[in-house]
Order: sequence, then C-alpha cells, then structure tokens
Amino acid sequence: MPTNLKLDRIDINILTQLQRNGRVTNVDLADAVGLSPSPCLLRVKRLESAGYITGYNAHIDIAKLGETVTVFTEVTLSDHHREDFVKFEASIRTIDEVIECHLISGGYDYLLKFLTRGVAHYQTVIESILERDIGVSKYFSYIVIKSPIVKLHYPLGKLFSVDR
Repeated sequence: MPTNLKLDRIDINILTQLQRNGRVTNVDLADAVGLSPSPCLLRVKRLESAGYITGYNAHIDIAKLGETVTVFTEVTLSDHHREDFVKFEASIRTIDEVIECHLISGGYDYLLKFLTRGVAHYQTVIESILERDIGVSKYFSYIVIKSPIVKLHYPLGKLFSVDR
C-alpha cells in the first residue's frame, strides 16, 4: 500500500477518533465519522497499511503506580560533527528513563525528557550518561513540579485541514 496516500477529512477524523480511543469498536468509530462499518474498517486497514497508524497503546496513570519525577534536561555537545550526533543518539536511545529526545535549534543541542523514581535516581542516570563519554559538554536540568496540561493526542483537524 502506498505511503503517499491522499487523506480526506474522513481519514483525518478516523485518526482523530482513534488517537483518543484506540479501543473504540468499528461500529462506534463508523458512527462517529459518518460511515457505515464496512467502509470504515477498510479505511482503518488502509491507514494502518500506509503507516499512518503505527500502533495502539494503553495510557497508564503513572501516579497510581507510585512517586516519579519528570526532568527536562538541556544537553550541549562538545563537538558538532555528524558522527557526534549519531554517537550521542545511539547511546541515549538505550536509556529507558529517557522518554523523549529532541534535537533542537537554539542555545543547546538536545532536549531530553526523563522519567525517574526521584531526584537521586535521576542523578544516577545522568552520571551514567556522563561516564559513557558520548560528547556531553554541559547539561542543565529542570525538575517538573506540576504538569497542568498533558495531551496524548495531536490536534489533527487544526494541523491538517482537508477541504474534501
């Protein structure tokens, strides 16, 4: 199936509904997007085959499992050759506590998001990163006190308006 599939407003609506509730039944999904079940299922299968839908996940209430700390860390590399970025990313990818890694423009190179059991656990993780000798020149850590807004879905309708 081609990955350059042209999406219409119904496809975008299907993606919007599925990211809000991946367990929605096909009948309920079809009703929500204004299709009958059979064509809706065909569209979902087509979106999966084309790679627009990459999986279905459970959203976990981590606070119910215990105390955690979220830390954002700005990382600056000492050198900026292609191989320095490749080496850093390959190493960071293996650290389970790193839940996001973004190469960014601006005053530093990467923004990392950590989820740890606490500050001491974070300190252990960051020290292990420094011991890896993967080119970290400096880092700054920001401990999250509160997250009043965390969205687990993208505003697809606003980002990709389709006039069809």
